[in-house]
Amino acid sequence: MNMPSTALALPMMGMLILTMLVWIFLFVQRLGYASANKIDAEEMKTPADVQALIPGDVSAGSNNLKNLFELPVIFYAICLYLTVLLKVDDAYINCAWAFLIFRCLHSLIHCTYNKVMHRFMAYLVSSVALWAMVVRAFIDAI
Repeated sequence: MNMPSTALALPMMGMLILTMLVWIFLFVQRLGYASANKIDAEEMKTPADVQALIPGDVSAGSNNLKNLFELPVIFYAICLYLTVLLKVDDAYINCAWAFLIFRCLHSLIHCTYNKVMHRFMAYLVSSVALWAMVVRAFIDAI
């Protein structure tokens, strides 16, 4: 059964808010480190300069922000595709919420204690939810 065309809007907005929060975290983390270690902004002109000056644990926010412009781009595209074609149903909505929840968990892990297998499992579950949406939409389209 098709749902209202706005049903995927909230998970999409959730991803946008998550991206904004990680962006804020990145700047607070980096600026705090740079200030505490008296690093001049002019020393960080390129990503290679930043990588050389900022340790890995302080770069977690930056690395996670980059992740939020990988698979989430496909998430936005499939949500818009389904919304425009009025194909939204409970299965798509559930997958969209699963994607958002597990991407939030992935970001939380990545930006805090960063245990790789925990982060990977959150990534894997979110990815399965996303690819289920894409494959189902493709099958429906043919």
